[in-house]
Amino acid sequence: MQVLDFLPKNSVDLLFADPCYNLDKNFHGMKFTKLEETDYAQYTCMWIEKVIPLLKSTATIYVCCDWKTSMIIGNVMNQYFNVINRITWQREKGRGALTNWKNAMEDIWFATVSSNYTFNVQDVMSRRRVIAPYKVEGKPKDWEETSEGNFRNTYPSNFWDDISIPYWSMPENTAHPTQKPEKLLAKLILASTNKGDVVLDPFLGSGTTSVVAKKLGRNYIGIEQSPLYCAWAEYRLEQAETDKTIQGYTDGVFWERNTLPQQHKEKKK
Repeated sequence: MQVLDFLPKNSVDLLFADPCYNLDKNFHGMKFTKLEETDYAQYTCMWIEKVIPLLKSTATIYVCCDWKTSMIIGNVMNQYFNVINRITWQREKGRGALTNWKNAMEDIWFATVSSNYTFNVQDVMSRRRVIAPYKVEGKPKDWEETSEGNFRNTYPSNFWDDISIPYWSMPENTAHPTQKPEKLLAKLILASTNKGDVVLDPFLGSGTTSVVAKKLGRNYIGIEQSPLYCAWAEYRLEQAETDKTIQGYTDGVFWERNTLPQQHKEKKK
């Protein structure tokens, strides 16, 4: 909250915020204690009001939340911004539950400051395998036939089932308990900014937002209160100097899980 006061006004093109969900959580010694819903709403209003002066009139805002805080955050954002959509992404990981369905989904609210905003849909096309290929006069209809299989580039929806959270064998993985995947940030940054734009993350964590912004040629500002997480972020930013790869994003296309052709996998190595 203190750092935001020192940042230049009307300078940010994209705000990505991944605040503490309203849960009791220990971030390596820095603890967040669950609040009453009204208090969590006030907490959300507080940081939003801090970032508003920093946003350009053409800026885009993405805010992460779980299913329960989504009801609070969506309502609060509607008071300050133009809410465009709600993205739901499948985390595909979660602790088993004996008395409830396992929580494997999270939301991202998509909003803008005005009706004039960036959305580069052609930069975030999804590459999907064609199960039942349709042909017209013997030629593929809106799909491509390759030696690796049949594929189609499709417009992205607001449900993302092609993203894995970082796990132990992925180079981007850290010990941060709620680390967001680079692929997820790549979609948001490519869609809602252009090269050279400024991306702000006021809850930086282990640095994913800044790392992906750097890999994609954007400028970035990240705020993080944990010295440990700052060290992880700096290390990852150093790695991004030479390694621009983003798992699941190759040749300008976002691939479905387990569909990236072998030739692309070998080229990435």
